[in-house]
Amino acid sequence: QVRLVESGGGLVQAGGSLRLSCVASGLPFSNYAMGWFRQAPGKEREFVASISASGGSFECADSVKGRFTISRDNAKNTVYLQMLDLKPENTAVYYCAAAFRRSTQKNASQYTYWGQGTQVTVSS
Repeated sequence: QVRLVESGGGLVQAGGSLRLSCVASGLPFSNYAMGWFRQAPGKEREFVASISASGGSFECADSVKGRFTISRDNAKNTVYLQMLDLKPENTAVYYCAAAFRRSTQKNASQYTYWGQGTQVTVSS
């Protein structure tokens, strides 16, 4: 059974930082590209960042470039999202996802497995 379990969310003031973690089990982690998506109330789920299966390449949404960094540790079956200089508009439920692809993926339809999400709330 595949499981993706996110952690690290919480309440933070604008300008603060958080690091999200997602631990995967039940799948050959190093064969999967990983991604982070988010969904704010009343909005559609949107792409945040993705990292290739090897960890050698990544991409981020334009809205978070320079502030968010995705990384992974294949030995720990874990993907991270470091978020700096958080803004109120970053408030959302953040989901990690796994795609059976080698390269980064921006399209949610490419992801097979999803976590339950972790809430990030940024106060002004």
